[in-house]
Amino acid sequence: MNAGFIQTHPKFGRIKENVEDAAKKIRALDADLVVLPELFSTGYQFRSKEEARKLSEGVDGYAAGRLSEAAKEKNIHIVAGFAEKAGKRAYNSSMLIGPRGVIGVYRKAHLFWDEKKIFSRGDTDFKVYKAGGVKVGMMICFDWIFPEVSRTLALQGAQIICQPSNLVLPYCPQAMITRSLENRVFSITANRVGSEERVRGKRLRFIGTSQIVAPDGSVLYRAAGDGVEAAAMEINPEEALNKDITPVNNLFKDRRRDLFVL
Repeated sequence: MNAGFIQTHPKFGRIKENVEDAAKKIRALDADLVVLPELFSTGYQFRSKEEARKLSEGVDGYAAGRLSEAAKEKNIHIVAGFAEKAGKRAYNSSMLIGPRGVIGVYRKAHLFWDEKKIFSRGDTDFKVYKAGGVKVGMMICFDWIFPEVSRTLALQGAQIICQPSNLVLPYCPQAMITRSLENRVFSITANRVGSEERVRGKRLRFIGTSQIVAPDGSVLYRAAGDGVEAAAMEINPEEALNKDITPVNNLFKDRRRDLFVL
């Protein structure tokens, strides 16, 4: 299969424009699975909870609808980060969309910095979904620093971990190499570029460097640190089913759960 990402530069609050731009790029990319950044449709730096609620959407909203149309048209799967409206709450979420529409939603468990002032803490489990014949898991941005997230997904059989992101710290791209290697899974990190300073004195510059990593830790593709970009690589998801490290060592069977504190 071909799996890839779209590295975007969203314009804050201009949902239709951001969604249409992403949909156009999806249609132009030769990929069976496409990952979009965190909060791809709204932009990142909200000034208040009220603003986030105003710009958030449900899975019946504009972003989900237009991406569902693209997924149906191309017979593909899409993972996209979005501001999710749920009653009076807003979540930093990601959705998996297939040719028949939204398959599942994950709400970010580990909120970063001022996100704690804006979004409700995620309350969904770390689940694995079928995307065609492949098992896919979702995590969002700062989840990378908690190895339990990717391990939980891998133990459930995830072959590809999709990570919508708005990275401002430099560590994640290298860390995701380790997350792929220690779990023997593919990972796709879709980041954005550009900067935002909607809160005085808190300018954020997003580092780009979206990437696709193989189960052996090889970086199959890494984007530049600036500039909009779309890329896809041919991968064999079955490689992620092999957890043998040596003829007598298996990544999961050798885990000493009797000695683990957690």
